[in-house]
Amino acid sequence: MESEVSSVKRKRFFISGQLDFPLMIAVIMMSAFGLVMLFSASYYTAQNSALYDYDGFSFLKSQARYMALGLVAMYFISRLDYHLFDRFRVLILAVSIALMAAVFIPGLGKNLNGATRWLKIPRTNFTFQPSELAKFALIAYMAGFMSRRPQAMRSFSKGLVPMFLIMGAYGVVLLAQKNLSMLVILAVTGFTMLFLGGAQLKHLLGLLAIAIPLFFVFVYMEEYRAARLSMFVNPWDTDLAGAYQLRQALIAFGNGGLFGQGLNFSRQKLLFLPYGESDFIFAIIGEELGFIGCCCVILGYLFIVYRGILIAIRCKDRFGSLMAGGITSVIGVQAAVNIAVATSSVPTTGQTLPFISDGGTSLLIFLAATGILLSISRSME
Repeated sequence: MESEVSSVKRKRFFISGQLDFPLMIAVIMMSAFGLVMLFSASYYTAQNSALYDYDGFSFLKSQARYMALGLVAMYFISRLDYHLFDRFRVLILAVSIALMAAVFIPGLGKNLNGATRWLKIPRTNFTFQPSELAKFALIAYMAGFMSRRPQAMRSFSKGLVPMFLIMGAYGVVLLAQKNLSMLVILAVTGFTMLFLGGAQLKHLLGLLAIAIPLFFVFVYMEEYRAARLSMFVNPWDTDLAGAYQLRQALIAFGNGGLFGQGLNFSRQKLLFLPYGESDFIFAIIGEELGFIGCCCVILGYLFIVYRGILIAIRCKDRFGSLMAGGITSVIGVQAAVNIAVATSSVPTTGQTLPFISDGGTSLLIFLAATGILLSISRSME
């Protein structure tokens, strides 16, 4: 009887029930805060650049459009039965890999700073970064696989090898895109999912022993990656061009002090700090809102992660629990990586600060992923 009820539930398209309002409000507030900080960080750059038609509102308008789409997606997905992502996990995986490969098709792919990672939407100003979708496609596939084969996850050949092959397929495309930072995020996500899925610690440590040397091999395959690693060690005592960015970010934090210079009063955003609206927006937050403001942002992420962990723990369905754990880990890991880069705690990467920094695809996908978390939360009544 229970299996019949479960079968009926899995065939639904929409789900009712009370969603996790604290999580929803926290994510909306973080996204709204992101719009404010993005406008503050980007206005001077945009109004003084022909690239943005001297429009100081250029970044704000673009991000607001993606935020609107993301909020609609979040609400719609929160009403969907999250088991649909299990039923269509293979299709989602295939589409995500196909989209990542499509960036190499002439006329579709967009090259920026020597890397081709974006798709141009024909006859629009919209661009889309497929690798942002890949993280969550991987989570859906792995959650579906591991929820069906809990015992197989104790076996290296039957559990870990199939998952490792999927991660490897993503890795090949990401290396072709020269997107090592996304590959690292994807690898951490995959390892987290394997841990949550019940893989043996000795197997995970064995894979880690292989992954770490491979990481350094990939780093030294490209000269600019090796340079990033070198300047990270001591950004103050090197002539490498990228070290300038790290120095300006640290100066921004120093200017901010405890309480900050005040909203819109950053000096580093006046064309001193490159990518202050995207990769290094946390440095602008530090300069304008100070140490206290940075702590509030970190607490905001900790609260979102806390609510995600609660959803994962309370969900009685193994697939839903793994999905919630995976999505929560991506939000937490990517926020930690971006903050660590801005504070020169790890080598420079190109990862966005979830819900805050400039990057329409990132914002749209993270809001949609939050919708999945909210959908899972509806099933806990």
